[in-house]
Amino acid sequence: MTFQIFLNFLYLGCISFGGPAAHIGYFRRVFVEQKAWLSEQDFAAHLALSQFLPGPASSQLGFAIGSQRGGIPGGIAAFLGFTLPSFMLMLGLAVWQRELDHDSWAYGIITGLKLLAVVVVADAIWSMAKQFCLQPTTIFISLGSALTLALAMSPLHQFALLLGAALWMAWRATPTRLERVKLNRLAWICVISFFGLLALSFVAPISLFGIFYQAGSFVFGGGHVVLPLLESFIGEGLSNDRFLLGYAAAQAVPGPMFSFASYLGAVLRPDIAAGGAVLATFAVFLPGFLLLTAVSGVWRQIALHGRIVAAIAGVNAVAVGMLAAAWVNPVLINAPQDLMSLSLAAGGLLLLRSRKVPIIWLIALFSVYGAMRFVDYFPAGLLGG
Repeated sequence: MTFQIFLNFLYLGCISFGGPAAHIGYFRRVFVEQKAWLSEQDFAAHLALSQFLPGPASSQLGFAIGSQRGGIPGGIAAFLGFTLPSFMLMLGLAVWQRELDHDSWAYGIITGLKLLAVVVVADAIWSMAKQFCLQPTTIFISLGSALTLALAMSPLHQFALLLGAALWMAWRATPTRLERVKLNRLAWICVISFFGLLALSFVAPISLFGIFYQAGSFVFGGGHVVLPLLESFIGEGLSNDRFLLGYAAAQAVPGPMFSFASYLGAVLRPDIAAGGAVLATFAVFLPGFLLLTAVSGVWRQIALHGRIVAAIAGVNAVAVGMLAAAWVNPVLINAPQDLMSLSLAAGGLLLLRSRKVPIIWLIALFSVYGAMRFVDYFPAGLLGG
């Protein structure tokens, strides 16, 4: 059974382009409609929980489906199968880019993908704002967070904003009675492990495990939010070009966007590239899986508590502001600024928002455009010369 779960998720990991929303659609079609591994009600409950917790929503949904089908080993098999293709691709990119000539057409492709990142992050901000910033309070939190982090992007400011928004929204919410929550032995082990490892990560904040475990613990609102968190944690440890190359490539590969961590782990530890990629990937996914396992049995009780729901709403509003600040710096500021590039970015955003053009087509378009810039295809005046 475990191997069957692995193979099914491995297949989806090879074909699931389009980000978390597309992944969720694939999971529903395959595991609810085709294979009937779980009911529509169970799928909806797993999906709601994965949206509630920090971490990558689609990967946590896959872990929950695998766990329901085959216990914890099934959840691990689902994670490994779904993540393996993107992990291998991102590790390969990390190794290959070390030999990259900055005057080559291949580096031009990277420039095109950096421009695509402008489009993808702008689309993510728009989508998240429509979902998480529907009230004056959450709009205010989002705008205030964006302004604060645009002036001073740092992990300390990010954590302060996340905690402050959660406490403020919880204090303002109408309290509802929460029945006593009873956790089983496995749930307690997961809760203690989560907080114990988080404390350990603060003791060694610049270690590879510490960086990615903290990022995985505080990523609310979707995989795109990992961009500002990791950019703050890594700081001067990596050039903006190499950082944005990995982020852009994470949009281009199938499977979870958190495979960005695989690339960064390999680049930050080139002496042990494969080991660094494995450790970073494990660390960034682990917090969400620990919390998912801990609260899955009491989720229906927790979801009814008004203060908890309000606190998560505040955290998600901050996440929108974090991503908006990161869109300005480092994404936009490091992308091509000439008229033709900005026009292409605007057109690409319209195409992406239409939801009629697959992301893989945009990847090809921006890659070709970037390569053509490096072979002097365009007149100099169009490129700001």
